[in-house]
Amino acid sequence: MSVPDSRSGGRRTVHVPVMLREVLQSLSLQPGLWVVDGTVGAGGHSQRILPMIQPGGHLIGLDRDATMLARAEQVVSGENVTLKQTSYSELDAVLDELNHPQVDRVLLDLGLSSDQLADDERGFGFQTEAPLDMRFDARQGESVQELLRRISVEDLTQLLQDFGDESQARRLAEAILWQRDQRQMNTASDLRTCIESVLGSRHKGSHPGTRIFQALRIAVNRELEHLEHFLDDVLPRRLSVGGVAAIITFHSIEDRMVKQAFRDASRWEMLTRKPLVPSPSEVRLNPRCRSAKLRVVRRNP
Repeated sequence: MSVPDSRSGGRRTVHVPVMLREVLQSLSLQPGLWVVDGTVGAGGHSQRILPMIQPGGHLIGLDRDATMLARAEQVVSGENVTLKQTSYSELDAVLDELNHPQVDRVLLDLGLSSDQLADDERGFGFQTEAPLDMRFDARQGESVQELLRRISVEDLTQLLQDFGDESQARRLAEAILWQRDQRQMNTASDLRTCIESVLGSRHKGSHPGTRIFQALRIAVNRELEHLEHFLDDVLPRRLSVGGVAAIITFHSIEDRMVKQAFRDASRWEMLTRKPLVPSPSEVRLNPRCRSAKLRVVRRNP
């Protein structure tokens, strides 16, 4: 996650890794560890992790977004670093390629950065004029615009209820698809205008577009499917005994999934009885982190 840099008119961003102090403390880093940053983004967390695991350690940074991976390459590199454009749910293939069966630490930060929100080409943020794409990896899946072309009112209503916690999902779905049928649902600003016409421009201190854009992004990137596969199948096999996993979520569904997976006492020792949350000072600096929750576990024998 990032915050705007006012020195450059707000378009360039200064990366501020979410809950950095809490993450570094929770991971208990030391030289020689193999660490996976499964959502490396601009490399904010990894930049601090890498020197703490040297000498002898190895950092694996994964991200589905090629643009973010290019930013990470600017701050973390070298023979003890592996960066790959892939989902964290594909960690099996990465470790097989490295001939390294397990790792000692895993970090996931499931939030979106300000760079992505300001992207003029993919429409992650509702304050842009970008096309409605929202895919992390343009090589895979359908865009939001393609999704909206084919989806029914019933299915869109369900999507907005499930992923957006939207009480007026039916009204909003009907409005979105009516505007689609008028060939006026092509850009992020088109969607924002439609949302505001139904829900207004403010809701409990935040723009309602925040939740709706997040819901559509989750859907087209199949984010919950990736998380479920990782939690249920990949992480239990690839994290070594005594290893630590730390996961930052920003959506209630993601947090419930992580909480439920980590309740399995045969696999995990909970190191956070309740999720850690950002400090008030961090929220003031970076308001987008206000919904972040960090859960940490250790792998049982």
